[in-house]
Amino acid sequence: MAVKRKPMIPIRDAIRSKTFPLVNLLIIIANSLAFLWQLSLGPQLREALLLYGIVPVRYSDPSLSAQFTTFEQILPFFSSMFLHGGFMHILGNMWFLYIFGDNIEDRLGHLRYLIFYLLCGIAAGLIHLYTNWESNLPTIGASGAISGIMGAYLLLYPGSRILTLVPIFLFIQFFEIPAFVFLGYWFLIQLFSASLTPKNVGGIAFWAHIGGFVAGLVFIKIFDWVPRFRFAKEFRHYTERKRTPRLQTIAPFSLTEDLDLHGEIWITPREALHGVRKLISIPQGLKKRNLIVTIPAGVEEGTRLRLRGLGRVDREGNRGDLFLTVQILS
Repeated sequence: MAVKRKPMIPIRDAIRSKTFPLVNLLIIIANSLAFLWQLSLGPQLREALLLYGIVPVRYSDPSLSAQFTTFEQILPFFSSMFLHGGFMHILGNMWFLYIFGDNIEDRLGHLRYLIFYLLCGIAAGLIHLYTNWESNLPTIGASGAISGIMGAYLLLYPGSRILTLVPIFLFIQFFEIPAFVFLGYWFLIQLFSASLTPKNVGGIAFWAHIGGFVAGLVFIKIFDWVPRFRFAKEFRHYTERKRTPRLQTIAPFSLTEDLDLHGEIWITPREALHGVRKLISIPQGLKKRNLIVTIPAGVEEGTRLRLRGLGRVDREGNRGDLFLTVQILS
């Protein structure tokens, strides 16, 4: 009996990358161009998927393997990552890549991120090959590589907040969910689904998702030990963001039992030098209050901005202040 699961759709995460995600964007563009190429093939599409997708029987059947060169057998582990089975398939994959990929690229650097992405995709392909050894169905999609991105995100940013769309019966609700909850739930769904899915049948390659996710957990630790390439460091200078987001959500906290609240606001060195105005969103109960904050030119790291009357309120009606500490991105 099939189990219906209502999907949780990520809208955005709370971590802003310090550099422009150039490689992530190029991967999305490459997938989009490959999909347009698929649409142009018409009736020849099936033949292309059998050639460029991962078809396990091509490797398990010696008589069939002999018909392909070594290059033709290796190519699908790369080419399959850029092919998709339909609009919803590529849309879902590219959206998850857009949400989670930029932070991993920011952490690893552009070139190491590209290598990391490809290795996660290859690992996912190998796991699928092992778990579907005699299947004659082609497997395509970037899901395995993106699962590796999600595994790395879970390890690096478990406390990040993910704004998530959650369908509840006939209603749509938005919740901010910790990354470890969102990604942990996603991984358990893949594990549960894989255990119920017979081998060598079509559909979603759940074991490839699991393999990519675990590969991301492992590879991100290895890549963190590998030093950045010298020319990649120099190139990073050109992709550094010159501005922080105009809208920033502040999560105020109290250091003591008094009425004052404290938070942080992030700006770039350029914004610190010339000054900037930021729109901040402050949670107040079930609602949020939006305010414009002016940060003066020449502000230094650690400067505290005082917003009067935005602290807590006691029973007598006394209201504290909100102090924002300026943090300058390095």
